[in-house]
Amino acid sequence: MTSKNEDEYFAKRDAELKQHLHARQVAEAESVERRTHLMRCPRCGGHLHHVVSHNITIDKCPDCRGIFLDDGELESLGGHETTGLLGRVFGDFRKAFHNKTDAK
Repeated sequence: MTSKNEDEYFAKRDAELKQHLHARQVAEAESVERRTHLMRCPRCGGHLHHVVSHNITIDKCPDCRGIFLDDGELESLGGHETTGLLGRVFGDFRKAFHNKTDAK
């Protein structure tokens, strides 16, 4: 015969074990999902390729021709501004991006 305290102990222990198992399953599922998205285009799901431009490695999708920058790469590219159209576009984009993030 079991006492009420024993029943409460095992019920609490079972609940903690279930919670721990659930947390581990969620973490594993998130890890698997991250691995399936690694180096995939956020727009079309194609495989991204590294391209070096102005000594900066950027990610380019050969399928949709999208270009994706990691943190700090836009600022680095903006530092290579020229008087050409592309330099002005990157400079304007960089300024607009900083104004938007500074407002937060």
